[in-house]
Amino acid sequence: MRKTIFFCLLLTSAACFGQESKRLKLWYTQPAGQTWENALPIGNGRQGAMIYGNVEKEVIQLNEHTVWSGGPNRNDNPAALASLPEIRKLIFDGKHKEAETLANKTIITKKSHGQMFQPVGHLNLTFTGHENFTDYYRELDIEKAISKTTYKVNGVTYTREAIASFGDRVIVVKISSSKPGSVSFSAHYSSAQRNKAYAVSPSGDLTISGTTSDHEGVKSQIRFKGMTRIKTEGGKVSTTDTSLNVSGADAAFLFISIATNFNNYHDVSGDEKKRANDFLDKSSGKKYAAILSAHIAGYQKYFNRVKIDLGNTTAADLPTDQRLKNFRTADDPALVSLYYQYGRYLLISSSQPGGQAANLQGIWNSRINPPWDSKYTININAQMNYWPAEKTNLPELHEPFLQLIKELSETGRETAREMYGARGWMAHHNTDIWRATGAIDGAFWGMWTGGGGWLSQHLWEHYLYNGDKNYLTSVYPAIKGAALFYVDFLVEHPQYKWLVVNPGSSPENAPKIHGGSSLDAGTTMDNQIVYDAFSTAIRAAGILGKDAGFADTLKQWRSRLPPMHIGQHNQLQEWLDDVDDPEDHHRHVSHLYGLYPSNQISAYNTPELFAASRNTLIQRGDVSTGWSMGWKVNWWAKMQDGNHAYRLIQNQLTPLGVNPGGGGTYNNLFDAHPPFQIDGNFGCTSGITEMLMQSSDGAIHLLPALPDAWPSGSITGLRAIGGFEIVEMQWKQSKLVKLVVKSNLGGNLRLRLPNALKQTNGSGIKMAKGTNTNPFYYTEKTSAPVISDKSTIKPLQLKETVLVDVETAKGKLYTFISK
Repeated sequence: MRKTIFFCLLLTSAACFGQESKRLKLWYTQPAGQTWENALPIGNGRQGAMIYGNVEKEVIQLNEHTVWSGGPNRNDNPAALASLPEIRKLIFDGKHKEAETLANKTIITKKSHGQMFQPVGHLNLTFTGHENFTDYYRELDIEKAISKTTYKVNGVTYTREAIASFGDRVIVVKISSSKPGSVSFSAHYSSAQRNKAYAVSPSGDLTISGTTSDHEGVKSQIRFKGMTRIKTEGGKVSTTDTSLNVSGADAAFLFISIATNFNNYHDVSGDEKKRANDFLDKSSGKKYAAILSAHIAGYQKYFNRVKIDLGNTTAADLPTDQRLKNFRTADDPALVSLYYQYGRYLLISSSQPGGQAANLQGIWNSRINPPWDSKYTININAQMNYWPAEKTNLPELHEPFLQLIKELSETGRETAREMYGARGWMAHHNTDIWRATGAIDGAFWGMWTGGGGWLSQHLWEHYLYNGDKNYLTSVYPAIKGAALFYVDFLVEHPQYKWLVVNPGSSPENAPKIHGGSSLDAGTTMDNQIVYDAFSTAIRAAGILGKDAGFADTLKQWRSRLPPMHIGQHNQLQEWLDDVDDPEDHHRHVSHLYGLYPSNQISAYNTPELFAASRNTLIQRGDVSTGWSMGWKVNWWAKMQDGNHAYRLIQNQLTPLGVNPGGGGTYNNLFDAHPPFQIDGNFGCTSGITEMLMQSSDGAIHLLPALPDAWPSGSITGLRAIGGFEIVEMQWKQSKLVKLVVKSNLGGNLRLRLPNALKQTNGSGIKMAKGTNTNPFYYTEKTSAPVISDKSTIKPLQLKETVLVDVETAKGKLYTFISK
């Protein structure tokens, strides 16, 4: 009897271990075939690869972060300044379409509309005789950043592992088998690049070299070099002019190195051949076990900072594509945990210090002419990529984006001066690796001046989390410059007398009354961005003891900005006039920038605006493009409506084609706009965080939007403003049962809780009164809204919370449990 019980326990333990081993894995029982969105992504911030897992003809699609078309260039339109008074007059006179026509001639660039992020090509592996296989399995282990494919042919098990090494800046593939001498294959490159050459070097390395595309009048100045070196255990390696052939090996190790001549946005004098060869020489002499160990350690120093458990059910036992198909009707909270951590995995893999920022597709793109050039759309998409960086404990990975912003503050000075006669710096709605800041695409999309103002908030956010004054000093010129542009660019509205952005727009949307033109004066989003640009510059100047006179000017100008408006449909107005259409379901809901990522609209400080924001969200609807649904998860989290936020997650985690007229998710869990845009992945990871913790409204609000689907769970490692870290948070039956907070900077810890807690050390907890004394939690007072006479807006009924203060010391831990 005891033996039987012991045997059953062993079986149960093995089953549990098997389920746990797949908890942080995307896994499938069929190859990707020819579908790129079925392939699995690996990356180290410099190199990216999509692993198809095909058996007979494996494909490894390759990217490198600086392989872009064109070269250093500018795309300003010098005719803008002279036409600016006429464009402004036309808009103030209600002739929006005429203003747009003129802006298309004089403001939109007549040069490049931005350069393209391009692929290097494919490394193709052919396994002759492997057509008939069984026991197929492939996975992406996001806990270790390893892709693996296994299958059997004639009783022999073949295994392939692929990593984008964080320590060695190469991609490494290990191919092995269960029977000695069974590893045989050939390798060759292919590429859609027009200017390329394949060769095998005298030392036996497979190479691809070339230049990227000329594009829109800008000649390519990027040279790239890819190299593959194969080491084997047993067997032999032979060569042809353009391929390597392995036969009879016990195992083979492929080292793939890619480099370019890119140094920075104005310097392309590097030596791509030497770089690629040096990376290869440095890595290929090492044992695979040592490379793998260093890779896992380098990856997990970021990934392991946050752990999340939202529960587990038998629904998690299925392959990932089946779980995705079932999610809307299945109870599968573990898929949300996987998707959450997948967002962090993608950011770690596509954005590393010293590299380029994650673009519209992160670091993965197979097309020579990708959608929207796979560049940086800075009227929402690029910013959304970095929403998880600070709060999900990946602040170092914010650095490439912060560097991009600082470089734009350099190139954008000339745009501000030449196009608008303004000091400071600005950017329109797109940029690229060359840091172009001109207006592109067409005035309907490109006549938007908010790029610099919004981007500067990321510089400020990084400071709010780390409190480093030396860092703040280094980015202050960019923060100041973004505000200074608006000091010179704002004009007085002839009817309302407020200072407004003109010309401006609410990104990519237009009211019917404007005849299809997006151009307007004083749109809500423009006003909110200017308010934030002024406010952060004022605070930064005060903290650093600089520019007191300038800060006073900003305060005066800020007081003359238009307040937000609540319209006749009880909506937050998108435009200064009450012209919103409640049947407008546009993907951009830009005027809710003030709700998130900004905090100008608050449940506790601006109740009418908060209620109006909810009405706007309801009127716009849920289903939309992938990234838009990701943003909506954040908004509904801010609305403290966890069930509605969860409904958006269900919409997001739906196979493409199911949501009528909307996006969803591909089988490899890439976000589908469609096509693939990575911002939706990052946006949803941010939104799930906001459902569990928020720290933007004067306190750390815990479980603000917990859905019924997650009654019990835990999360560790989240970061909050002011240097606080949620070391551990557990909840059961939707109530907090344990909380551990680390204070890295000291100061008052204000907690907004769903239920009362007590400190385990017996110290008392004070009920909070007045304003939070922690300076990092200072919130500007939003102006009272202008409310339409036709509006019946009423504040929402909020959930009861407990607001407490705990004085903390730098470096100390504070533990709380339920009463």
